[in-house]
Order: sequence, then C-alpha cells, then structure tokens
Amino acid sequence: MGFKCGIVGLPNVGKSTLFNALTETAAAQAANYPFCTIEPNVGEVAVPDPRLDKLAAIAKSAQIIPTRLTFVDIAGLVRGASKGEGLGNQFLATIREVDAVAHVVRCFEDSDITHVEGKIAPLADIETIETELMLADLDSLEKRLDNLTKKAKGNDKDAKEQLDLVQRALVLLRDGKPARLLEHKPEEERAFGMLGLLTSKPVLYVCNVDEGSAAAGNNFSKAVAARAAEEGAVAVVISAKIESEIATLSREERTEFLQTLELEEAGLDRLIRAGYQLLDLITYFTVGPKEARAWTIHRGTKAPAAAGVIHTDFEKGFIRAETIAYDDYVTLGGEAGARDAGKLRLEGKEYVVADGDVMHFRFNT
Repeated sequence: MGFKCGIVGLPNVGKSTLFNALTETAAAQAANYPFCTIEPNVGEVAVPDPRLDKLAAIAKSAQIIPTRLTFVDIAGLVRGASKGEGLGNQFLATIREVDAVAHVVRCFEDSDITHVEGKIAPLADIETIETELMLADLDSLEKRLDNLTKKAKGNDKDAKEQLDLVQRALVLLRDGKPARLLEHKPEEERAFGMLGLLTSKPVLYVCNVDEGSAAAGNNFSKAVAARAAEEGAVAVVISAKIESEIATLSREERTEFLQTLELEEAGLDRLIRAGYQLLDLITYFTVGPKEARAWTIHRGTKAPAAAGVIHTDFEKGFIRAETIAYDDYVTLGGEAGARDAGKLRLEGKEYVVADGDVMHFRFNT
C-alpha cells in the first residue's frame, strides 16, 4: 500500500509539467526504482527513504524495493466544473478516487504563459477550485437528503448516522467551508468516508515558483503557506521548471545541480514526504539477503494489520512479530547483533508498529 495523490489545478499553472517531471524522474531511476505508467495520466514513484539503503547495505540485500505512491494528473479544472463545464464531470469523478489532493498553484510571473483568469492571484485560484468542489459536494448532499430523512424516520440506524453527518456537512458547505473541517468522532469515520465528499480530501498546496524563488519562495508562495497553516493543510514550494531539468540528470549530476541552486534536495522528494505526513503514514521494513523492502501503513496500525499489507494470510495466521528498532538494527550491525544485544523483541497482536521498525512475521498457514 502506498497512497494515491491527485494533482489538480487551473490550466497553465504547471500541473502537467510537474507530473511529467515526476514520471521522468522515476524513469531515470529505473535501475533501483522502476516506474510504472498505469494509464497515460497515472504514474507510480518510489518514496525516497535513505534508511532503506542503509538496511540493505548491512544485510547485503540483493534487491531494494521502496514503498510507492501513485500520482494522478487530473484534467485541468475551470470555473463552472461543478456544472459540467470543461472536463468537469470527469475531473470530479477522478478526484473521488484519490486519498489526497496536491493542489498546484501558480506562484510565478511569465508573460509568455497566459493565466486563465487574466492575473497571477494564487489565493483567488485556490478559491476557484475550492468553490467548484464545494458546489459539487452541496449538490451531492442535497440530492440525498429526502431519501435519508425517510429512512431515518423508519428507524434505519445507518441512515440516522448518515443523515446527521450530511446535515452537519451542509452547514459547513453553505458557509463556504470545506467538508474536511467537519469535526467528527473516530467511530463516525467510516460513515463520513462513505459520503464521498470532494472537499473531505486532505490538501497539499504545491506552490509552483520561478527558478530564482525555488530555495526561499516568494510573496505569492508565502501567502499560500499562510492559508495552508490556517486550515491545517501543508504547503510545499517547487519550481516545476527546475524539476523538469533535474529529471534528466544522473544522481551525481543532480546533487551538483541542486548545490548550485542552493537547494538541499529535489522539490519532488519534499512533495512526496509532505504527502506522507499529510496522511499520517509511516514506514516499516522487511530485510534479508534476497531483498530490503519498505511498507507503508497508517500511524497507529497494530502488528497483524501491518503484516496483512504484505499478504492477507500473514494477518489471518499472525502469531507474533520479531521486531528491531531501526536505530538498533543499524548501530548493532544487523539482526544477529541486535539479537545478541537483546534488542530483538517478540511482539504480539496488540503491538502498535513504530516508524522504522524492522520486522519479521511468524504466522500459521
């Protein structure tokens, strides 16, 4: 399991340039990190994690398999999409299928690239897209009200729960606020997810800046970052133009190129990590002579469910998990050293997996 992130934005903001840079970067890393194009607008990329290389070196693993995430380049949105303008209906259907939204916002001036609204105003661009998504959500919920109300009157327990959530979400949306701001209890999470609301998706703002602003950002990107902070979202500064150039370079050339720009790492690596943080995902590892592999789970996942990410049989027949903390594995030179030092633990069904755990599962077939 990785996660699926939909790249959205108005036309001419650099959305497709960013997606193409992602896919080219993945193709350039094909020796270790194979790239897969599922459809023309869907690409899988490796999640950068230097810990995996260290573990593989210690275990002398023949193969390194990073965890992955999927990016979907969603058709450019225009004003009126909620009413089917442009590729509106296709856009709205695709966005329902992703785990998070990477909202690319134009934060650069360029007289050669026209802006669909006639001026560079990133906060206004955000409002345009957010409004279209909220209008689509409003329409969706209002259409369900009558049917849910009838079922709730007939003492349908699920309908009562959904009706309550729908009514609370409608209050927010009618007030011009996205559904992700709706406060709900953990036990309501499943019912809330079943509403399929576009504005319930976590948002990551991608500020596409000019090359000179890639390191420190600019006034446009700072305004977006302030908005993100207000709503509990995440903002990342990237120059899609720089990322396109980086994508064609070898790893050594890339490091040199980034240093000349005073950048510590590629913007795409920051984007991938920010997406992980946004969805509160963590990584655990399985390590051996055949392969060192990273696996993605949600923070708070217990050992049997973590094992189930590898194979459902592992979860069904789970006995216990041999577990070594990442730091112990590295410091003590691998599994044998950790075992000798008493740092290899046998964890049961209630163990909550920690980020970086190196695990081996015992299970009944």
